[in-house]
Amino acid sequence: MTYTLLAVLASAIATIVVGAYGVRLARTTSDFLVASRSVGPRWNAAAISGEYLSAASFLGVAGLIAKYGADALWYPIGFTAGYLGLLLFVSAPLRRSGAYTVPDFAEFRLGSPRLRTLAMLVVAGICALYLVPQFQGAGLTLNILLGVPGWMGALITGVIVIVNVVGGGMRSITFVQAFQYWLKLTAVAVPAVVLAVHFAADDRTLGTSAPPTVDQATSVDITTDVVVQVTDSVDVVVRGTVDGSAVDGPLRLGAGDHTLLSGTVLELPADAPVPVVAGAPVDGDEWMSPGGGLGGPFPMFQVYSLILATFLGTMGLPHVLVRFYTNPDGPAARRTALAVVALLSVFYLFPTVLGVFARLYVPQLLITGASDAAVLLLPASAIGGLGGQLLAALVAAGAIAAFLSTSSGLLISIAGVLSTDVLRGRVKDFRIAAVLAGAVPLALSVGLVSLDLSRTVGLVFAIAASTLCPLLVLGIWWRGLTAAGAAAGLIGGGLVSGGAATVAVLGGLPTKFLGGWPSTIVGYPAAVSVPLAFASMVGVSLLTRGTIPVDIGRIMTRMHAPERLGMSKERL
Repeated sequence: MTYTLLAVLASAIATIVVGAYGVRLARTTSDFLVASRSVGPRWNAAAISGEYLSAASFLGVAGLIAKYGADALWYPIGFTAGYLGLLLFVSAPLRRSGAYTVPDFAEFRLGSPRLRTLAMLVVAGICALYLVPQFQGAGLTLNILLGVPGWMGALITGVIVIVNVVGGGMRSITFVQAFQYWLKLTAVAVPAVVLAVHFAADDRTLGTSAPPTVDQATSVDITTDVVVQVTDSVDVVVRGTVDGSAVDGPLRLGAGDHTLLSGTVLELPADAPVPVVAGAPVDGDEWMSPGGGLGGPFPMFQVYSLILATFLGTMGLPHVLVRFYTNPDGPAARRTALAVVALLSVFYLFPTVLGVFARLYVPQLLITGASDAAVLLLPASAIGGLGGQLLAALVAAGAIAAFLSTSSGLLISIAGVLSTDVLRGRVKDFRIAAVLAGAVPLALSVGLVSLDLSRTVGLVFAIAASTLCPLLVLGIWWRGLTAAGAAAGLIGGGLVSGGAATVAVLGGLPTKFLGGWPSTIVGYPAAVSVPLAFASMVGVSLLTRGTIPVDIGRIMTRMHAPERLGMSKERL
């Protein structure tokens, strides 16, 4: 624990020190909002990658792959491929618009202050919801590694983020996030390589027709109510509640589903098959085969909905979009997006590898469903000794960096739109907005249900894909979009996807209700909400085509003409 504590402190202190360096350069509103549009492609690409690789990427991807196998690979694929859409359709035209924020772009494109206000509310909502799992993940990490209460870990992370953002805004955070990308890459790559070497000397195999087993007697604490499935009867020792009955001693879990209540302790003997969360693949064969989905009915609907959310959601994430405003021009924005694709592709190789090893070396996590802890516990469980402790400390440092970098970018996005759209747009207003915008998600992170990190983030991606993505794509590429059409899409897509996310974090719906379709749509709403948003924008725009801005030709030329022609100009 000593090494882990030192690593966590070093990561936090380094973040504060690097942020303090950037504070010296932050003086004007432009510094705080877009770093005075002076960030080059390479530095900006590292900063974008640093803030984009959140808790869901660092911890959640590996955990979901350990639990669900092949179908969970769509998460890292979608998170990376979404940048191709940004590269092709959004980055350069958005930068040429001269806007500072997404709401500013909405008013520039459609000339409606009311639409700007609506877009501001959507941006604030997306960022706030995205902040919640970051703080929850920080609490989980510090609780597992250091025994710190979850609320305290969230509070510590929130305070560091707020202090950095208040101190230097985008100028400061750019340095922090670029540094944190390389820290996170090191923290996930080194353990993956070491474990790969360890696995090569091991006699374990993947893809067997048997369920995973523990290689030594293992005690598992159940921290939330969970339903597990057992294929072959297994003798265990239980202290707690199983299937509604209090148990304190030996118990045979027969084949089938069993409900374990929070507070139950399950002791598995050596070489015992591990029960897995209901809906997850039971044996290695099933785990390596695609088509099983991510738990629950209608697996193909889940997968296609997830693809829509992750591919299109990237184009609507405010903290990602604001980064392209910091480039000096459109070509630099496009080069930045291309570099980000390369950086993300390298990074996501390693959580995938760690997810595979987690199923082998920490299979007990498949019982609790707390798969986000897999990366944190894996090094010490697989290797042990001083080497395992040092690797665990490195992973802990990377995890803290993941929470801090993404939270910083999200907080800047909220503070930016609140300070310019609600307050007077001064540096003082930005700082006030940052404090308020950080406090609300911090409070929510303590009170809301904690899902798998990637599942929670996937819901936020679905909201972004159903609101800001169609606004940007149609606003940039279709002359016929009107303010009324854009508002209809934002409201329709936002209500459906946001409503689904709200129900999910409040506990979801019973899987047997109406054949399971409502619960499936609540968990994966993008396949419904994204087409609805695009259709609403197009349909209402066609009905209100008389309100197309009269200067639409000038607006479209400004976004698409080469910048050497001098058509672009700053809006602030």
